[in-house]
Amino acid sequence: MPMQATTTSPLFAATLRPDRSLRTVGGWIGLVIAGLVGTPLLVAVPEFIVPGLIAYGVAGTGLMAFNIRQSRRGQIRQQITLWADQLEIATTGPRQSRVLRRFKPTEVRLHLKRDDNERTTAILLKRGSEEIELGPFLSSDDKSSFAKAFGRALRLARQVA
Repeated sequence: MPMQATTTSPLFAATLRPDRSLRTVGGWIGLVIAGLVGTPLLVAVPEFIVPGLIAYGVAGTGLMAFNIRQSRRGQIRQQITLWADQLEIATTGPRQSRVLRRFKPTEVRLHLKRDDNERTTAILLKRGSEEIELGPFLSSDDKSSFAKAFGRALRLARQVA
């Protein structure tokens, strides 16, 4: 039986996006400063010109790769909406179309993976043998606070249903 979209207001709704605090502009500024500081050394000691230029090129290439990775990572998004009778997870990525999954709140179990220091490392929704990871791109603190709020809402949805 296919689930129908509901028109009631959700018990819980969240849009998860990656943390974009690491900016590549700082890396480029550091590379320019290193070039300005290193240029007199390269001029003073000619034996360092070729290795210095190679190192500068490798650093620039690394920054460009990091920049591309960060821009693609920033396009990932998960939208989680929970009603009393339905859980909807929509995932959108840079090279994928929107994937929409719907579940009954009573059929899924929230499972948290933690490290040795009790920090949340993964938030999983399990239904039988199927596992869906929520917010794999979130920081440990963000995962912990999201899991707490989502777990509370999921418990409420089960009680209402």
